[in-house]
Parts: sequence; C-alpha cells; structure tokens
Amino acid sequence: MEQNKAMEKRILRRKLTNTIFHGVFLASTLFGVVALALLLIQILIQGWGWLDWQFLTDFSSRKPEKSGIKAALVGTMWMMSITAPLTFIIGVSTAIYLEEYAKDTKLSRIIQTNISNLAGVPSIVYGLLGLTIFVRVFGFGSSVLAGALTMTLLILPIIIVASQEAIRAIPSSQRHASFALGANRWQTIVRVVLPSAFPGILTGAILSLSRAIGETAPLIVIGAAAYIASTPSSVMDKFTTMPIQIYTWAAQAKPDFHHVAGAGIIVLLIVLLGMNAIAIFLRNKFQRK
Repeated sequence: MEQNKAMEKRILRRKLTNTIFHGVFLASTLFGVVALALLLIQILIQGWGWLDWQFLTDFSSRKPEKSGIKAALVGTMWMMSITAPLTFIIGVSTAIYLEEYAKDTKLSRIIQTNISNLAGVPSIVYGLLGLTIFVRVFGFGSSVLAGALTMTLLILPIIIVASQEAIRAIPSSQRHASFALGANRWQTIVRVVLPSAFPGILTGAILSLSRAIGETAPLIVIGAAAYIASTPSSVMDKFTTMPIQIYTWAAQAKPDFHHVAGAGIIVLLIVLLGMNAIAIFLRNKFQRK
C-alpha cells in the first residue's frame, strides 16, 4: 500500500510538473506571436495608406508625399542576385568537402570550430572586414559588388553549418548502397547525398538570405548610400538597400516620414516573404521526390 501511494504521488508530481512546463512554454510562444502580430498590425496601420504605385516607382525625396523606394528596391535586388548564388555555391561546396572529403584531422577540426564560431560574430565586424578587403584593398569602392561580397561573408557560416547538418543526416547505408552498385564518390554525392539533403540545405539558405536582406550595419560601414536618386546599372555602381532607406526615413523628424518608413517595411516584408515562399516551394518539391 505504501509503495502504491508513493508511486501515485510521483505520478501526480510528474503530471503537475508537465502541466506547469506546458503552460510556461505555451505562454512563451503566445508572447512572441502576440508581440509579432501587434508589430505587424502597427506597421500596416502606419504604412498601408502610403503604399501605392508612385511609392514603388519614385526615388526618395525631402518631401514625404513624394518619397519612393525605387532606388532601394532595385539596389536590394541587385545585391541579392549576387549574394544568393555566391553564398549557395560556396557554402554547399564547403559543406560537401568538410563532410565527404576532409579527413578527421586537427586542421579540419579547427576549421569546423571556426566556421561554427563565425556564425555568431556581430554583423558590424563583417562590415569592417568588407571595408578593408573589398572597398580598400580590391578597390571596389562603395559598389553593389562590395556590398554583395560583404553580405556573402556574413551569411556563409550559416549556410555552411546548415548544409553540413543536412548532409550528415543522410544515412551511411545509402552511400554504401551506391558504392555497392559501382558508383564512385562524386556520383554518390551528386545522385544520392545531395538530392536527399537538398531540403535541409534550402532551409539553411532561407535563414541566411533572410538575414542578409535585412542587414544594415555592414552596408553602412562599407559606405552604401543613405540617399541616391538613381538605380544601379552595373555591379560597380553606388547603391542603397531597403533597410538603409527605411532607417533613414525613420530617423527623420517629420512624422509623415514614419508613415513612409512603414510603407517601406511592408515592401521589404513582401520581398522577403516572396523569396522564402519560392525556397519553401522548392524544398517541399524535393522532399516529395
């Protein structure tokens, strides 16, 4: 009897602990969701009335009613069109080498540790690195190319780590089966490992590109323009991006510029969600395969 009572007390204690932690985790989740919902509602109320075709096709102006986001929108597209393929190719290639070719040596472990640590380095540090290497040493100046290369350095560790985890999750039995059928290492990687790991790799790409499109500090350090009345026509032209333009509007004293900044945030969110939707579609397509 005493043993049964002790067992019942332990069960009740475990159930109570489970209920308490369930409530804490649910409250934490709801807090984040509610805060995000309130922020989005505030932005929509503040900027929706200022979002029209003129806002998308005009350049920034000293007058809020004439301000547009064209230069920043085009500049962001230019930068991401360079950053995305560079990051994907270099990041996935590095992950393949580290997981499939590199031997477990002291040097490879040092490289792996440094890559993992670089993912947590503040973005301003990458801005200083880009200013030193791309702007001054290579002489690219405050161009689209310098900004794209700086963003590539910033998000490379994220996609490398995510790609490594996706490749590492593929069972060794699939590789052994491919080898047993006569395939070499490269054929196994291309036809077995990468197709299976591609959904996880795309998840890392979504996270990394989402960070790149919203960064401001590194671009300010390398000299991206806060105001520009033209769009880039080559990778060596000056540029600005949507986060920098939004920050500039939000810092203005006139209250109407805050509404313009809200409209800019809406455009940035639409672009970001559009990029993520494409990546998620591709990820789900490969998952079904």
